[in-house]
Amino acid sequence: MTSQTILLIDDDQTLLELLSGHLATAGYRPLAASDSLSGLCLAAETQPDLVVLDVMMPSMDGWEICRRLREKYTVPIIMLTARGEEVDKLRGFRLGVDDYVTKPFSFAELTARVGAVLARTTHSPAATHRLASGDLTIDFDQRRVTVAGRMIDLTPTEYHLLEILARHAFRTVPSEQLLAEVWGSAYGGEIEHVKHYIWTLRKKIEADPGDPRHLITERGFGYRFE
Repeated sequence: MTSQTILLIDDDQTLLELLSGHLATAGYRPLAASDSLSGLCLAAETQPDLVVLDVMMPSMDGWEICRRLREKYTVPIIMLTARGEEVDKLRGFRLGVDDYVTKPFSFAELTARVGAVLARTTHSPAATHRLASGDLTIDFDQRRVTVAGRMIDLTPTEYHLLEILARHAFRTVPSEQLLAEVWGSAYGGEIEHVKHYIWTLRKKIEADPGDPRHLITERGFGYRFE
Protein backbone atom coordinates (compact mmCIF):
# COMPACT_ATOMS: atom_id res chain seq x y z
CA MET A 1 0.00 0.00 0.00
CA THR A 2 1.42 3.39 -1.00
CA SER A 3 2.03 5.82 1.87
CA GLN A 4 0.06 9.03 1.83
CA THR A 5 2.18 12.05 0.95
CA ILE A 6 2.28 14.97 3.38
CA LEU A 7 3.77 18.25 2.14
CA LEU A 8 5.29 20.36 4.92
CA ILE A 9 5.86 24.08 4.22
CA ASP A 10 7.69 25.94 7.01
CA ASP A 11 10.74 28.20 7.12
CA ASP A 12 11.96 26.52 10.34
CA GLN A 13 14.38 23.90 8.99
CA THR A 14 14.76 22.19 12.36
CA LEU A 15 11.01 21.82 12.76
CA LEU A 16 10.74 20.48 9.21
CA GLU A 17 13.29 17.78 9.95
CA LEU A 18 11.59 16.78 13.21
CA LEU A 19 8.12 16.73 11.66
CA SER A 20 9.37 14.76 8.66
CA GLY A 21 10.91 12.13 10.90
CA HIS A 22 7.84 11.80 13.08
CA LEU A 23 5.43 11.53 10.13
CA ALA A 24 7.70 8.98 8.41
CA THR A 25 7.67 6.89 11.59
CA ALA A 26 3.87 7.10 11.57
CA GLY A 27 3.82 5.62 8.04
CA TYR A 28 3.46 8.75 5.93
CA ARG A 29 5.68 9.98 3.10
CA PRO A 30 6.77 13.52 4.09
CA LEU A 31 8.03 16.15 1.66
CA ALA A 32 9.50 19.38 2.98
CA ALA A 33 9.79 22.92 1.60
CA SER A 34 11.41 25.75 3.55
CA ASP A 35 10.14 28.60 1.37
CA SER A 36 6.85 29.54 -0.24
CA LEU A 37 7.73 29.10 -3.92
CA SER A 38 9.35 25.72 -3.33
CA GLY A 39 6.21 24.65 -1.49
CA LEU A 40 3.93 25.69 -4.35
CA CYS A 41 6.17 23.94 -6.87
CA LEU A 42 6.23 20.74 -4.83
CA ALA A 43 2.45 20.86 -4.51
CA ALA A 44 2.13 21.09 -8.31
CA GLU A 45 4.69 18.35 -8.97
CA THR A 46 3.67 15.79 -6.36
CA GLN A 47 -0.09 16.33 -5.79
CA PRO A 48 0.21 15.59 -2.04
CA ASP A 49 -2.58 14.04 -0.01
CA LEU A 50 -2.35 16.79 2.61
CA VAL A 51 -0.45 20.05 3.19
CA VAL A 52 0.82 21.26 6.57
CA LEU A 53 1.50 24.97 6.20
CA ASP A 54 2.99 27.58 8.51
CA VAL A 55 1.31 31.00 8.58
CA MET A 56 4.45 33.06 9.22
CA MET A 57 6.51 32.59 6.08
CA PRO A 58 8.94 35.12 4.53
CA SER A 59 8.21 36.74 1.13
CA MET A 60 4.77 35.09 0.83
CA ASP A 61 2.81 34.32 4.00
CA GLY A 62 0.81 31.19 4.65
CA TRP A 63 -2.50 32.90 3.89
CA GLU A 64 -1.38 33.70 0.34
CA ILE A 65 0.03 30.19 -0.15
CA CYS A 66 -3.30 28.77 1.06
CA ARG A 67 -5.24 31.02 -1.33
CA ARG A 68 -3.10 29.92 -4.29
CA LEU A 69 -3.42 26.26 -3.37
CA ARG A 70 -7.20 26.60 -3.09
CA GLU A 71 -7.38 28.18 -6.56
CA LYS A 72 -6.11 24.96 -8.14
CA TYR A 73 -6.42 22.06 -5.70
CA THR A 74 -8.82 20.53 -3.20
CA VAL A 75 -5.96 19.13 -1.10
CA PRO A 76 -6.66 19.25 2.66
CA ILE A 77 -4.67 21.94 4.50
CA ILE A 78 -3.62 22.14 8.15
CA MET A 79 -2.28 25.55 9.22
CA LEU A 80 0.45 25.95 11.85
CA THR A 81 0.89 29.20 13.71
CA ALA A 82 2.41 30.68 16.84
CA ARG A 83 -0.61 32.99 17.00
CA GLY A 84 -3.74 31.68 18.68
CA GLU A 85 -5.99 34.67 18.01
CA GLU A 86 -9.57 33.90 17.05
CA VAL A 87 -9.39 36.28 14.07
CA ASP A 88 -6.60 34.17 12.56
CA LYS A 89 -8.63 30.99 12.90
CA LEU A 90 -11.65 32.59 11.29
CA ARG A 91 -9.52 33.84 8.41
CA GLY A 92 -8.10 30.37 7.89
CA PHE A 93 -11.48 28.65 7.94
CA ARG A 94 -12.85 31.16 5.43
CA LEU A 95 -9.92 30.40 3.11
CA GLY A 96 -10.84 26.72 3.24
CA VAL A 97 -8.36 25.50 5.86
CA ASP A 98 -9.33 22.06 7.19
CA ASP A 99 -7.69 22.34 10.59
CA TYR A 100 -5.62 24.77 12.62
CA VAL A 101 -2.84 23.88 15.10
CA THR A 102 -1.30 26.45 17.41
CA LYS A 103 2.39 26.28 18.33
CA PRO A 104 3.75 24.88 20.54
CA PHE A 105 2.16 21.50 19.83
CA SER A 106 3.15 17.89 20.38
CA PHE A 107 4.10 15.73 17.40
CA ALA A 108 1.51 13.21 18.60
CA GLU A 109 -1.19 15.88 18.41
CA LEU A 110 -0.23 16.93 14.89
CA THR A 111 -0.05 13.32 13.71
CA ALA A 112 -3.52 12.71 15.15
CA ARG A 113 -4.85 15.79 13.35
CA VAL A 114 -3.26 14.65 10.08
CA GLY A 115 -4.89 11.24 10.43
CA ALA A 116 -8.28 12.72 11.28
CA VAL A 117 -8.28 15.14 8.35
CA LEU A 118 -7.16 12.44 5.92
CA ALA A 119 -9.81 10.03 7.19
CA ARG A 120 -12.51 12.64 6.68
CA THR A 121 -11.37 13.77 3.24
CA THR A 122 -10.36 10.46 1.65
CA HIS A 123 -13.40 8.36 2.54
CA SER A 124 -16.75 8.99 0.94
CA PRO A 125 -19.74 9.54 3.26
CA ALA A 126 -21.38 6.41 1.83
CA ALA A 127 -18.44 4.31 3.02
CA THR A 128 -18.54 5.77 6.53
CA HIS A 129 -21.46 3.96 8.19
CA ARG A 130 -20.48 4.50 11.82
CA LEU A 131 -18.46 7.08 13.73
CA ALA A 132 -17.20 6.72 17.29
CA SER A 133 -15.72 9.46 19.45
CA GLY A 134 -15.08 8.51 23.05
CA ASP A 135 -18.27 6.95 24.38
CA LEU A 136 -20.38 8.60 21.66
CA THR A 137 -21.31 6.46 18.63
CA ILE A 138 -23.31 7.54 15.57
CA ASP A 139 -24.71 4.83 13.29
CA PHE A 140 -25.52 6.60 10.02
CA ASP A 141 -27.35 3.61 8.50
CA GLN A 142 -29.70 3.21 11.45
CA ARG A 143 -29.77 6.95 12.25
CA ARG A 144 -29.03 5.94 15.82
CA VAL A 145 -26.93 7.71 18.46
CA THR A 146 -25.65 6.10 21.65
CA VAL A 147 -23.61 7.37 24.58
CA ALA A 148 -21.85 4.69 26.63
CA GLY A 149 -24.19 2.14 25.03
CA ARG A 150 -27.32 4.07 25.99
CA MET A 151 -29.68 5.07 23.17
CA ILE A 152 -30.13 8.83 22.85
CA ASP A 153 -33.55 10.07 21.78
CA LEU A 154 -33.01 12.82 19.19
CA THR A 155 -35.56 14.72 17.18
CA PRO A 156 -35.13 14.57 13.37
CA THR A 157 -33.75 18.11 13.39
CA GLU A 158 -31.27 17.35 16.17
CA TYR A 159 -30.07 14.23 14.37
CA HIS A 160 -29.72 16.05 11.03
CA LEU A 161 -27.62 18.79 12.65
CA LEU A 162 -25.41 16.28 14.46
CA GLU A 163 -24.97 14.19 11.30
CA ILE A 164 -23.78 17.17 9.26
CA LEU A 165 -21.23 18.12 11.91
CA ALA A 166 -20.07 14.51 12.34
CA ARG A 167 -19.55 14.04 8.61
CA HIS A 168 -17.28 17.10 8.72
CA ALA A 169 -15.46 15.93 11.86
CA PHE A 170 -12.57 18.16 12.97
CA ARG A 171 -13.60 20.86 10.50
CA THR A 172 -15.50 23.95 11.57
CA VAL A 173 -18.81 24.31 9.72
CA PRO A 174 -20.09 27.91 9.42
CA SER A 175 -23.35 28.62 11.24
CA GLU A 176 -24.84 29.94 7.99
CA GLN A 177 -24.10 26.64 6.24
CA LEU A 178 -25.69 24.64 9.05
CA LEU A 179 -28.74 26.88 8.96
CA ALA A 180 -29.12 26.44 5.20
CA GLU A 181 -28.60 22.66 5.22
CA VAL A 182 -30.84 21.89 8.19
CA TRP A 183 -33.58 24.52 7.95
CA GLY A 184 -33.38 25.79 4.37
CA SER A 185 -33.26 29.21 2.79
CA ALA A 186 -36.48 30.38 4.45
CA TYR A 187 -34.57 30.69 7.72
CA GLY A 188 -31.72 32.80 6.29
CA GLY A 189 -30.06 34.88 8.99
CA GLU A 190 -31.83 33.24 11.94
CA ILE A 191 -28.63 31.90 13.54
CA GLU A 192 -30.40 31.55 16.90
CA HIS A 193 -31.95 28.32 15.57
CA VAL A 194 -28.47 26.81 15.28
CA LYS A 195 -27.42 28.00 18.75
CA HIS A 196 -30.60 26.60 20.31
CA TYR A 197 -30.24 23.15 18.75
CA ILE A 198 -26.52 22.96 19.53
CA TRP A 199 -27.43 23.54 23.16
CA THR A 200 -30.18 20.87 23.14
CA LEU A 201 -27.74 18.42 21.52
CA ARG A 202 -25.08 19.17 24.12
CA LYS A 203 -27.55 18.44 26.91
CA LYS A 204 -28.24 15.05 25.37
CA ILE A 205 -24.78 13.84 24.28
CA GLU A 206 -22.24 15.71 26.42
CA ALA A 207 -21.24 14.64 29.93
CA ASP A 208 -20.95 18.35 30.79
CA PRO A 209 -22.90 20.57 28.35
CA GLY A 210 -21.12 23.62 29.74
CA ASP A 211 -17.72 22.14 28.89
CA PRO A 212 -18.38 20.16 25.69
CA ARG A 213 -15.99 17.56 24.26
CA HIS A 214 -17.80 16.83 21.00
CA LEU A 215 -19.62 19.98 19.84
CA ILE A 216 -17.05 22.77 19.90
CA THR A 217 -17.86 26.44 19.27
CA GLU A 218 -15.64 28.56 17.03
CA ARG A 219 -16.96 31.89 18.27
CA GLY A 220 -18.24 34.16 15.55
CA PHE A 221 -17.96 31.46 12.86
CA GLY A 222 -19.53 28.09 13.54
CA TYR A 223 -19.23 24.69 15.19
CA ARG A 224 -16.94 21.66 14.99
CA PHE A 225 -17.45 18.00 15.87
CA GLU A 226 -14.58 16.18 17.61
